[in-house]
Amino acid sequence: MTEKEKMLAGKLYLADVLQLSTERMAAKDLCHAFNQLPPSRAEEQEEILKTLLGRMGASCSIMPPFWCDYGYNITVGSHFFANHNCVILDCAPVIFGDFVFIAPNCGFYTATHPIDSVRRDWGLEYARPITVGDHVWFGGGVQVLPGVTIGSNVVIGGGSVVTRDIPDGVVAVGNPCRVLRPITKEDEEITIGLEI
Repeated sequence: MTEKEKMLAGKLYLADVLQLSTERMAAKDLCHAFNQLPPSRAEEQEEILKTLLGRMGASCSIMPPFWCDYGYNITVGSHFFANHNCVILDCAPVIFGDFVFIAPNCGFYTATHPIDSVRRDWGLEYARPITVGDHVWFGGGVQVLPGVTIGSNVVIGGGSVVTRDIPDGVVAVGNPCRVLRPITKEDEEITIGLEI
């Protein structure tokens, strides 16, 4: 089994092998090119993202700077928006549904390391996937840790550190992030009187 195969299978692997180092460098070069383009060159930015990401739905927008490890492990649904300073460490799959909105300074980290210092010092690591449903809003500064699944119709409050799964239809906040309350009909009615 190659180190890449081990990585994708969630096993301990060495990240510093030539194949993975080369793939990470290619992704970093694409991120750098994306980040250096003027905002007025949005079509060129979109072409870079289509090359970088594993799958990208319709009407997606990512504001630079954006960084990832490999890119090919990232799936983005339609009507996706990520504001400035989004970081996705995609050693395992990171899957976003449709209508996901990410505020500035958010991170999604699949990479993790052994607690055992001997294996960690050898350079071994492993990764756990992150899955996000549809209609999810992440407030500013949210950090999502390895292995987390977030349901659909969810709001994650700013500054939260998401260490465990979050069910559908809730507002969750904190460090560690916990469900605060369900999203209700009253939440809908709050915005009905606002002008568009």
